[in-house]
Amino acid sequence: MKINTQDLLKAGVHFGHIARKWNPNMRPFIFMKKGGIHIIDLAKTISKLEEACNELKKIAITGKKILLVGTKAQAREKVYHYAKSVNMPCITERWLGGLLTNFTTIRKSVKKMNNIEKMKKNGTFDTLSKKERLLIDRLYAKLYKNLGSISNMNHIPSGIFLVDPNKEKIALTEAKKLKIPTFAMVDTNTNPNDIQYPIPSNDDSSKSIDIILKFVTEAIQHGTSINRNEREDKNK
Repeated sequence: MKINTQDLLKAGVHFGHIARKWNPNMRPFIFMKKGGIHIIDLAKTISKLEEACNELKKIAITGKKILLVGTKAQAREKVYHYAKSVNMPCITERWLGGLLTNFTTIRKSVKKMNNIEKMKKNGTFDTLSKKERLLIDRLYAKLYKNLGSISNMNHIPSGIFLVDPNKEKIALTEAKKLKIPTFAMVDTNTNPNDIQYPIPSNDDSSKSIDIILKFVTEAIQHGTSINRNEREDKNK
């Protein structure tokens, strides 16, 4: 799908924050000030979005995982929906400190969660006492809430996409520490210099979040399909 100004305008991608709350590093991406609000230059949004999508596609072609993160209320459902549609891990509840920098410990918890699922499937769970079942159910609910959406992430991701890096500060810090390429929606109150692939866009409106995620996951899907076709050709 081609990215065009009209669709972005309709989704309100160009509406920035109140001018006094701006980050001066966003200056190159601001078109004008209107009614005390900064208006994002959509021509810049399109070129940055295309650049980000090309890189995300490249990662997906290698068959590696891209982690999508959005824990603010407007982003949760969208991030979850789009991540699932392309079979990528996501975080929509809260970011667990050390999710990336202490990945081995996190993987142990994921394994624990997967083992409980196995117990439920193979009938072991039913042989336990009522009290044990209750305790395991509680543990499972807690693990699933925080880690269910990354159960298919066996390695540190090769890219991380953030809706609102200001909100996802810990995730950004961990990704930078591990030199994981970062992609993010950056509003006019954000420092784009912290992000490798910033996409100037309104990160508060669910319509804006939706359209950016749509393009991002389309690029990922495209890369994944190329990877699948290459693998199938090899196996022929």
